[in-house]
Amino acid sequence: MLERRVRRTPSREAYRRFDPATGAWESLSWRAFGEEVRRRRLALKAEGVVQGDRIAILLPSGVEHVEIDQAALAEGLVPVPMHALDNAESIAYILRDCGAALMFVDSVERWRTILKSGDVGPQLRRVIVSTGEPGAEAPDARVIAFDEWISSGTCEAKPEGAVPIDPNDLAAVVYTSGTTGRPKGVMFSHANIVANVKAVAERLPAADSDVFLSFLPLSHTLERTCGYYYPIAAGASVAFARSTRQLGDDFREVRPTVVVSVPRIYERFYSAIMERRAALGPAERQMFDLALAVGGRRFDARQRGEEPSAEDQTAWPALERAVALPVRAIFGGRLRIAFTGGAPIGEPVIRLFLSLGLDVLQGYGMTESSPVVSVNTPDENDVRSVGRPLSGVEAKLGENAELLVRGPNVMVGYWGKPEATRAAKEPDGWLHTGDQARIEDGRITITGRIKEIIVTSTGEKVSPGDLETAILADSLFANAMVLGENRPYLAVVAALDPEVWAREKRGLPDDADPSARRVHSDFLLARIREAVKSFPAYATPRAVHWTTDPWTVESTLLTPTLKNKRLNIEARFAKEIEALYPHSRPGGAAVVGR
Repeated sequence: MLERRVRRTPSREAYRRFDPATGAWESLSWRAFGEEVRRRRLALKAEGVVQGDRIAILLPSGVEHVEIDQAALAEGLVPVPMHALDNAESIAYILRDCGAALMFVDSVERWRTILKSGDVGPQLRRVIVSTGEPGAEAPDARVIAFDEWISSGTCEAKPEGAVPIDPNDLAAVVYTSGTTGRPKGVMFSHANIVANVKAVAERLPAADSDVFLSFLPLSHTLERTCGYYYPIAAGASVAFARSTRQLGDDFREVRPTVVVSVPRIYERFYSAIMERRAALGPAERQMFDLALAVGGRRFDARQRGEEPSAEDQTAWPALERAVALPVRAIFGGRLRIAFTGGAPIGEPVIRLFLSLGLDVLQGYGMTESSPVVSVNTPDENDVRSVGRPLSGVEAKLGENAELLVRGPNVMVGYWGKPEATRAAKEPDGWLHTGDQARIEDGRITITGRIKEIIVTSTGEKVSPGDLETAILADSLFANAMVLGENRPYLAVVAALDPEVWAREKRGLPDDADPSARRVHSDFLLARIREAVKSFPAYATPRAVHWTTDPWTVESTLLTPTLKNKRLNIEARFAKEIEALYPHSRPGGAAVVGR
């Protein structure tokens, strides 16, 4: 796809990135990008890697990540993208599990931390550091600076030649969130990815005039397929956001036409918009609410294939100028497709944007399906459903209303885990999603999950049982329940062992001390972090509420087999749980209750 794109539109913009040194955005054409990929191919050849070798990429999402990824693919190698914010123990496990031959990492310090955390496997023979000169700071002989690595490949000047790649060869191994223990490496073939890209393009066409704003990690299949592979196929340009903290500025400066996101981003903008509404005077607030009402009726009429009422058509131009256009300007004013997936989005959130003329389209998928299974379209946008299956993708309900999907996008299997593959994928190709659903008039509506899995508002899937088991290995915690469904991060409600707590809190502030809550919170969270350190970083709880009152069968918080009654616990501590997610500090530190 890349070679075809470079041939067809060599001078058009491929990527855009912000240069802190100049304070400006710089552009890279497809021709220039193709040349950078060629240089990295030469350096890979000089390493003596062979087709099928795994190449671990632990770099921030951006042009550099994509250049390495594409060079590896062109040489028949298998990229293994890793979450840039993951913890060292999880990274070491993945390196060992996939048998990575080479690794690209952002700093020597990061590599040193990984080495200290665990065995990375004997097969890893080279670590290429993208920033700084390792020099005497390098912890072992495998480490080389990126510039030196590139120069060695250029000096070798080996002829490129064509690497024969079969559609069924592996194109990536992407590790899941570790919902049932350790992360599993999902194997994708070139055919899997191309099939999903073609089906997405058929449902939501993009053009070479489109500009994508990319801010999700390239270690996630949603961003890889929709924000990386698809723009190459379409010839669209991709601007890599500076950070989620600067996302508002990036929207205004880049003015994207297409965005792929998880619900959490829309929730943040929704919260900011509603805060502005609350600060308006009575007349302005009334106009804002009228715009939502009229815009909502216009959206509903469009979905029914009808014209809005004469009154709404008359009222809308003034309301659009006063309310809708300023809201759409927050996103740059040109956004025509705003895709949301990875987790459910609240109906009030999506309806606000739809009512103001921003087409937020909800879709469904999972890592194992490359990942998109279904998605709504602007003209058929049922906010309660995740749309119809893509072309070539089949969907049906199995036992217990489990959604099963089949198609050319379904994974090859799990790396080195044939039993897990057989459990997830039937011999005839049907993939068990683990989600319960309804299928009505061809549209899929997700109604629940077969297994108890938490899906955060950022799209991460976490098994609470695994985390709870790890936390309870610490004798300080008598009971623990992890929560975070559709929330920005995980939190813990726990019952402490009174005797252990009395010993452990010696030296900490007394309960009557005003600083006690914060200090106790930090202490308990440190214990929790230590207990779950082998899990991915996003599975680390960031808030805790505790009590020394025991959870018992009699108190209805435990089953007769001493398992958590999750609904009862959530109801009992509802007020305390809400306090763990303060809207005023969306990324803030933990709040603790007693």
